[in-house]
Amino acid sequence: MQLIQETPDLSAYLAADEAIDHDHPLVREAAARLAGGVADSYEYARVAFEFVRDAIPHSQDSGDLRVTWRASDVLAQGTGICHAKAHALAALLRAEDIPTALCYQQFEVVHGLVAVRFNGAWHRQDPRGNKPGVDARFSLDGERLAFTPDSESNELDYPVLYAKPHPVVLDALKAAPDRPTLWTTLPTAL
Repeated sequence: MQLIQETPDLSAYLAADEAIDHDHPLVREAAARLAGGVADSYEYARVAFEFVRDAIPHSQDSGDLRVTWRASDVLAQGTGICHAKAHALAALLRAEDIPTALCYQQFEVVHGLVAVRFNGAWHRQDPRGNKPGVDARFSLDGERLAFTPDSESNELDYPVLYAKPHPVVLDALKAAPDRPTLWTTLPTAL
């Protein structure tokens, strides 16, 4: 699949915003802690990916009713759905000057993940969190995502790489008082 940048300006994929708040002290501290002892930006990206995937439970899997959407809140509360975890990973990567985009897949609802830019190309990564039947891995050599869309079931990969969270996703996250409500209001398409 050909990934398409929403904007040609790579600096947009390094910027902070209300959801990807990599200028927040909590995000900066976590990034510095994860960067300690790593050899290069590739290793840092892998370590940050594994941290978000493994140390922050997906709230649906863990039964956590809280809804997080801002990266610093995901780190502080230690929970989030796929979109929130993607925001946290994007913030950690951007904090270390690694261009990171948000991207989406469509299943019964829209699923969120990220793409990182290394060696002049974008590589999608899914920090959703592993569980039986889900085995996402950090890879620049072929995708190892949590889910693969089935085109016969009208599932799809959206090719656009967004610099900011898609408004329909962010609005749903911000408006939901709890995860059960969020589950009924998540967008089914972009």
